[in-house]
Amino acid sequence: MLKIKRYLKKYRYNFNGLILCGLVFFAIGATAFCMVANSREAEKNKKLAQSLISGEPEAAEALSTAVKNAVDQQRAKASSVQPGVPVGTTDPPADEKVVYLTFDDGPSENTKKILDILAEYDAKATFFITGANEQCRPYIKEAYDAGHTIGLHTYTHNYDEVYESDDAYFADLEKVGEVAKEQIGFVPCFIRFPGGSSNMVSAQYNKGIMTRLVKSVQEKGYQYYDWNLDSGDAAGCGKEEIEQNATTDKINHVMILFHDTQTKDATVEALPYILKYYTDLGYEFRGIDRDSYVSHHSVQN
Repeated sequence: MLKIKRYLKKYRYNFNGLILCGLVFFAIGATAFCMVANSREAEKNKKLAQSLISGEPEAAEALSTAVKNAVDQQRAKASSVQPGVPVGTTDPPADEKVVYLTFDDGPSENTKKILDILAEYDAKATFFITGANEQCRPYIKEAYDAGHTIGLHTYTHNYDEVYESDDAYFADLEKVGEVAKEQIGFVPCFIRFPGGSSNMVSAQYNKGIMTRLVKSVQEKGYQYYDWNLDSGDAAGCGKEEIEQNATTDKINHVMILFHDTQTKDATVEALPYILKYYTDLGYEFRGIDRDSYVSHHSVQN
């Protein structure tokens, strides 16, 4: 049972407790005998429950595998694109103190360093990936398996291509979605626009495209995420500047913009300070999920 508890603790979910508590009690308690209509399946579960109660190692291992599979399936479903199913909230619980560390532009040679630091603090984060650095793509799966969230940023990050037209944007999004699917088995519903939804650079290529895209992505089952705190690493800030920019005690739901590229060593160096800062203030570090706070900017184009 300890193995099951450790696995469940690895991830955080809000969607009905994953229905997993019921699964565990179903396997342990006598109620397992009447939960499956099919008599053959019911008998199988009855024997499993009896074996578990009697302490047979094989039964415990079977239950552990069943719980793991259920967790994996529910997690993938909850993170997948589902047209018509709402994603996120702009009105999160006021009494929660949560930090969403978000990293754009990866994976990169720095991804592994970031993952190792996050593990030291038992902190979860979100990685908005691109199609760059094909040799680093295994880090996408490593991040996901460690309990972090994978989101979509852009395949090319070439503004002139991405924002040439609505169709061009979605072609790029679908392409990076396939990169994610190759690594984690599904296309995530969490996205971040190149430059954020408030970017003005898109106006150089297509007037009004952001106004249209913020609506159409949600209609297609995605949700877009901006940020309410910018680390400044994209502008080339050094370690101390990033530490200052990325810390605040004025916001309960903090969504911080970082970048995960080969050149962002200062981001990696600043991360331990930022993690300790918020830990000392009692914040929790979460990856974005289907119930998370959504940060939206004011659209400018």
